[in-house]
Amino acid sequence: MEVIFDKPQVMSIVNVTPDSFYSGCRSLDSTEVEQRIREVVSQGCDIIDIGGYSSRPGADEVSIEEELRRVAMGVNAARRLAPQIPVSIDTFRAEVVRSIVQEFGDVIVNDISAGELSHNMIETVAELQLPYVAMHMRGTPTTMQSKTEYTDITSEVVNYLSERAKVLTSAGVQNIVLDPGFGFAKSLQQNYELLHGLTQLSTLGYPVLVGISRKSMIYKALNTTQEDALIGTVALHWECLRAGAKILRVHDTREAVQTIKLFEIYEANRQSKQNM
Repeated sequence: MEVIFDKPQVMSIVNVTPDSFYSGCRSLDSTEVEQRIREVVSQGCDIIDIGGYSSRPGADEVSIEEELRRVAMGVNAARRLAPQIPVSIDTFRAEVVRSIVQEFGDVIVNDISAGELSHNMIETVAELQLPYVAMHMRGTPTTMQSKTEYTDITSEVVNYLSERAKVLTSAGVQNIVLDPGFGFAKSLQQNYELLHGLTQLSTLGYPVLVGISRKSMIYKALNTTQEDALIGTVALHWECLRAGAKILRVHDTREAVQTIKLFEIYEANRQSKQNM
């Protein structure tokens, strides 16, 4: 499976979970999942991201069987309702990846652990030749917020992902995307330091995915709530695009699509001026 990330794209979140941090994207049964998928497709998403295991701090443990049931429900709905749109699955478990591919065909794997929480994830992705998103995180979702000591967060995240990309390439993974992991084992201030240095990650030569949508780095900074964090999300999405991000992983599809459209108009005009 080959997915080309040569221009900015929107990855829309479909959480088949009862406890994801933003209630606006929780889908608990097949009817809600289908409704959410129809919504993001109608609003112009490029990728549908199905998750069955919340990675928010303090989230409940989920068995492999339950995660697989949830993810399968979401992928099944996406395949039926929008067969033309690539599907990614947000999982760090190789068993889930293999089962989903066997039942539904190739998917993008979106792994918050960059292959470090499942002993055979990298080998599985390489064998199945799947596109792979490797994210920076320390520890697990339960422990990550106690692991925020860095000397230089940007260089440490970039170096870590550079090394993981080498490991993935050596194993035979060919379509690699890097995610700096905003909010994962990072303080509010560190998130903004990392955002300021995001261009450094883009220079590694891999597409960059960012997931900042409605996160605490926005609503805590603004002393508001997740429900009131859309404007801040849009503002930071523009900065991520300016820094070279190619995939915006979002809760709010329409607004992200519009942000990308305006950014592309802006960039086309800027380049035209430079070439005069």
